Amino acid sequence: MTRDVIVVGAGPVGLMMAGELRLGGADVVVYEKLPAPARESRGASLTRRAVESFDQRGLLSRLGATEPADSHFGGVPIDLGILAEDHSGARGVSQFRTERMLEDWVGELGVPVRRGHEVTALSERPGGVDVTFEGPQGPGRDSARYLIGCDGGRSTVRKLAGIDFSGPEPTRGFYTADVTGIETRRRRIGENLPDGSMIMAMDLEDGVTRIVAYERGMRPKDRDSLSYAELADAWQRLTGESIHHGQCRWISCFTDASRVAAEYRRGRVFLAGDATHVQPPAMAQGLSVGVQDAVNLGWKLAAVLAGRAPEDLLDTYHGERHPIGRQLARNARAAIELRLTGQEMAPLRDVLGELLTHQDAAAHLAGVLSGLGIGYDMGPGEHPLLGRRLPPHRELALPDGTVVRVASLLHRARGVLICTRGTEGAGKAAQLAADWSDRIDIVTAAWADHPDPVAEAVLVRPDGYVAWTAPGSDRDLSEVLAHWFGTPRTTTAPATAAAGPL
Repeated sequence: MTRDVIVVGAGPVGLMMAGELRLGGADVVVYEKLPAPARESRGASLTRRAVESFDQRGLLSRLGATEPADSHFGGVPIDLGILAEDHSGARGVSQFRTERMLEDWVGELGVPVRRGHEVTALSERPGGVDVTFEGPQGPGRDSARYLIGCDGGRSTVRKLAGIDFSGPEPTRGFYTADVTGIETRRRRIGENLPDGSMIMAMDLEDGVTRIVAYERGMRPKDRDSLSYAELADAWQRLTGESIHHGQCRWISCFTDASRVAAEYRRGRVFLAGDATHVQPPAMAQGLSVGVQDAVNLGWKLAAVLAGRAPEDLLDTYHGERHPIGRQLARNARAAIELRLTGQEMAPLRDVLGELLTHQDAAAHLAGVLSGLGIGYDMGPGEHPLLGRRLPPHRELALPDGTVVRVASLLHRARGVLICTRGTEGAGKAAQLAADWSDRIDIVTAAWADHPDPVAEAVLVRPDGYVAWTAPGSDRDLSEVLAHWFGTPRTTTAPATAAAGPL
């Protein structure tokens, strides 16, 4: 029997994708070539928007305690305290910890994760995709209506699909290791050295210190030939401190490569996460942007599979996320040059530092780094939240007096129409949207955390982005609902459909 979706890769992005699909009712399985979860922690921080994405699914508390992360661009600090909204992410969150949380979640949702299964070939046919894999019991085949590659920067799915991933060859290499038993001054956003070298030290959990070292002129190195002694020697040359006595739990060499896939979708094959975009670890955004890829695609694909939305909805995944990947690649290249070029770059760093003392400049760059500045095209309109995420911490008072956060309304990955009590526009919106109530939740409430409502009515997509407001959107609500949520289950009465700007 052909299932709905095969997800390749059981890292944070693949697991998040599987959970999103399952929330939408899709039959999904995850294939992972590693026989057991990796203990290494390539990602160690989450952006603000990734934190909010977990919050929107009720997962943030499962992640455990987190610490606010500072923000910087190429080592130039951004004072988040001058901004009206909190842009701080979470630091010291090991990738292993995130994966463990997500695997528990998808297990509860009934998603099988088949470890030790490596996809080796794929072929697309009308109506589906066939894959060949090598598993613990030998070779096998499976079929699905769609295939999603979440299998990292060296993605097998991307290569098999023939999707271009070209870009400049890497010129620099970074030692990265997780070490226990050492004491060193914490350099959480990294410390630039005058000659263009860089060092970083930050806390993970259980007494583990994440160490990053770049010594000017260091070239990319083969990961299999690395030794902890090499890293410790470099650290001592750069800092004067010895960490040779530490116990290395994991070591790798990353490069300054920064690339983005030419296509996020080719036919029935999709890519997400590092399979679509890679950048140096100094940006600390790759995992987080991948999680947002999953939250963008998951609900759309599940809706198409269930017949609730049109096939062309899937084109919006590349349309919305590919520009984010391109921006990420560009910013990574700029940040690396800013950070790892020596004293000749000091004047530019000083100018950027001065610019970032201005709130508007700081808000713009912080929004790029945190993900809070993302805006999608939702058609014409003047409302400042149109196309942007509805802050999940905003509070609503329900008719029974219960106060809920916006995030809690999105736990089921359904659309939400929030109608402000006692307003004419909200009443019309609720009446018209009733024909989509099998796929969106209509919530009548009052904004509890601010005297002024966001709007009389707000339509929020399952990923938390505002698709329509009244007032503020120039598109008819029925048109917007049909675009994102498909044909209504019944025909709306003409008089209702024509009522006002809805």
